[in-house]
Amino acid sequence: MVELIHTYHFIYNVLIVVISALITLLAIPSILHVARARHLYDDVGHFRKQHDHGIPRLGGVAIFISFMITTLLFSLIDKELPISYLLISCIILFAMGLKDDLSGVNSSTKFLIQFIVAAILVLLGDIRITSMYGIFDIFNLPYIPSVILSILLIMLIVNSFNLIDGIDGLAATTGIIVNGTFAFLFIYIRQYELAAICLAIVGATAGFLRFNITPAKIFMGDTGALLIGLISAVMAVKFIELSNISGTNIPVITCAPALTAAILIGPVFDTLRVFTLRILNKKSPFEADRNHMHHRILRLGLTHVQTTLCLSAINILLIAMMFIFSDLGNSLLIGLIFMISLVSNWIITFGLRSKERENVALRNFLG
Repeated sequence: MVELIHTYHFIYNVLIVVISALITLLAIPSILHVARARHLYDDVGHFRKQHDHGIPRLGGVAIFISFMITTLLFSLIDKELPISYLLISCIILFAMGLKDDLSGVNSSTKFLIQFIVAAILVLLGDIRITSMYGIFDIFNLPYIPSVILSILLIMLIVNSFNLIDGIDGLAATTGIIVNGTFAFLFIYIRQYELAAICLAIVGATAGFLRFNITPAKIFMGDTGALLIGLISAVMAVKFIELSNISGTNIPVITCAPALTAAILIGPVFDTLRVFTLRILNKKSPFEADRNHMHHRILRLGLTHVQTTLCLSAINILLIAMMFIFSDLGNSLLIGLIFMISLVSNWIITFGLRSKERENVALRNFLG
């Protein structure tokens, strides 16, 4: 009987990924046709762009359609996740993202919409973090600090995926790694409905990646990046929260905050890094530049594919480390994650200085 149930869940999960991927694969050629007919191309003249010819930015429309259809088709009504609030939030972000991809949206409007979406999820959907697992000697969080932390965390993750969407395949590959890992973890702790949501976005993104690998035929745009960021943020909060539940028959993961940090470290570290540098340089944190990790690795001479594989490999290695060293405790593990991220950034800086000075020397480590 147990084997039959496992077989059923396996087939169910495979169907979610396959169908969501197929929907995206079928939708994108039509979107490409419309984009070409209506001349809906990316702004190739923008200083951040890595391509010399116009490419449509509407790939996120296919990801959104696929995710919504698959989620409504396969997900079950579950008390652990108020699906109505999640889908409402997805629709709001989709509308803003589509507007931005077609004609642009200023940063303050984006920030306001993201805040509204996060507030809907946290205040109405009660999707929030209630425990810090002893990090900074804090355990249970009162309601107000819990709400503030959860809203800020959701907005940070949503923005981080939008900011790493700068080269072919990076945001999509990161989204697959993040939500694929969360799907595995939710299956492990027997939260199959949450796993289904993760797998729906994994399949939809995998179908898109087929058209986004160099040479890219289409970009996901804000529509896709914001959606992937939102689902990743919600799954992160739910995983941290569910792992804190004791006295049930589900497995307990004590290093959930550290594991979540490792899963999301790529986009989150890059966002915190560029925001900090912009503020230190007395610029708006939302002012676009070419100082992201992927831009810097490209300047070392790597291709889009090599850069994506490099950053993805670091992400996967950090996730594996959390499983191996899970007994060290959340505070130490999170510190280790950020230390490795800083060292990785330092190595890139050393490489850039050595390339610019045409000399590999120890002084390049210092400035």
